[in-house]
Amino acid sequence: MSIKYRLIIMNFLQFFIWGSWLISLGAYMGGKLDFTGIQIASIFGTMGIASVFMPGILGIVADRWINAERLLGICHLLGAGLLFAASRFTTYEMIYPIMLLNMMVYMPTLALANTVSYNSMDVYKMDIVKDFPPIRVWGTVGFIVAMWVVDLCGWGRTESQLYVGALAALCLGVYAFTLPKCPPSRNPGKRSLVSALGLDAFVLFKERKMLIFFIFAMLLGAALQITNIFGGMFLDNFADTYSDAFAVQHPNILLSVSQMSETLFILAIPFFLRRFGIKTVMLISMLAWVLRFALFGIGNPGNGFIFLLLSMIVYGMAFDFFNVSGSMFVEKETNHSIRASAQGLFMIMTNGLGAIIGSYSSGWVVDYFTAADGTRDWPAIWFVFAAYALVIAVVFAIVFKYKHDPEKIGTVSHG
Repeated sequence: MSIKYRLIIMNFLQFFIWGSWLISLGAYMGGKLDFTGIQIASIFGTMGIASVFMPGILGIVADRWINAERLLGICHLLGAGLLFAASRFTTYEMIYPIMLLNMMVYMPTLALANTVSYNSMDVYKMDIVKDFPPIRVWGTVGFIVAMWVVDLCGWGRTESQLYVGALAALCLGVYAFTLPKCPPSRNPGKRSLVSALGLDAFVLFKERKMLIFFIFAMLLGAALQITNIFGGMFLDNFADTYSDAFAVQHPNILLSVSQMSETLFILAIPFFLRRFGIKTVMLISMLAWVLRFALFGIGNPGNGFIFLLLSMIVYGMAFDFFNVSGSMFVEKETNHSIRASAQGLFMIMTNGLGAIIGSYSSGWVVDYFTAADGTRDWPAIWFVFAAYALVIAVVFAIVFKYKHDPEKIGTVSHG
């Protein structure tokens, strides 16, 4: 089997695991388990807590001591056991620590999977900008397939979704050990104290361009999980007034249109990066987030369904033009001796600090617009999030300075 198809399988399973529970877990916890909004937000916040330090730590481990593909396999085998354990409990006090541990082993695999992909493509002389998006898109396909399986089997509000994720994690854990070797960097040259301590990627903050990029990656990262946390709850809110509507009957399938949109926009990344550069692509992403939230604010499962559908479509541009392009930008701007650490740092800023900010601040916003009788002013909630994304876009356009050179896109800097 060619390296392209081997990496496709890896990406498919990597995101199938996440898709099996990420979108529907909130509905399960808020419905069957009757968790409060703060409890649900805090469990989703474990993604951010784990991402603050685990991707960086395991990135350092992969850069220095253990093959990245082996570390990827170990993490997924541990994750399989933890997801199974989470399915066996029904109290917040038990599920929270288990999901925290699960996130501590899953979140680093997002960066490790990128590292394995980039390394394999480098070895096989593939063009990262041209060849990676068509491979990575299968991760999105895996996410979608998992959502549909859970929805159509009626597992979206039960613990069965966690069984699905555990089985997929077990499969990828075993499969990872068959992937091409991605050994630690062996640089015999003299190293600085920072390098000896394994803090290589943090020196990127010395560059003004990279410092600003990572700060805005954190701020935009705060928006990444908001609709994943509250999208299902938002649609469940219409259960009384639109009980027979498709959006209420099959919320996971509607929300999966967001991931379908990703499969299209991710393929457009090479064109946009070459034509416009990372700054413009990031700005497009930020403005797409404004639309994502604003369209939720004016939509409903009835005569406003078109706005919900448009919100799902624009999500592909909002997510991919930031997350995938950002990862590729970091790959291009850093030395390959710290490639895993750099990808880990990107994860720390987006899915770590950004996710923590997004989880708890969005929970506060939702509670602020919740009346004493439990009803929520969802339009106001979504418009607040839209305003946040708009402010970020305006400031980013002013302070981030980057001269786009189309000739450098597609080349790899070895430092």
